[in-house]
Amino acid sequence: MHAELYTDGVEEITVGGSIVRVDLVSLSPTERDASNAPVRVFRQRLIFSVEAFANSVEVMQNALQSLVDAGVVRRNAPSVANISASATSDELRATIPTTSTRSPNVSSNFR
Repeated sequence: MHAELYTDGVEEITVGGSIVRVDLVSLSPTERDASNAPVRVFRQRLIFSVEAFANSVEVMQNALQSLVDAGVVRRNAPSVANISASATSDELRATIPTTSTRSPNVSSNFR
């Protein structure tokens, strides 16, 4: 049997020389912040060589694209900062979401 680890997301990625460290977090079942949302708690660190990390990112991008193609995940509209200065106000309105139906407890990695 292989050990499995659940994570609610990645808190931080640190690059030092040829080593990449990825800190995984989970939402605490008991600790809450000032707005009563679960606190993100460090759980485990993944340590990669730069080459292994780059390969992992490519594998995850391929998996994400498969989820998008299957309709399981929908990509967010581009942020206003990424929109060309020549965009019209109608184009800007079309790219800015008007409401969010997402739970405040959803992982920030999927907002």
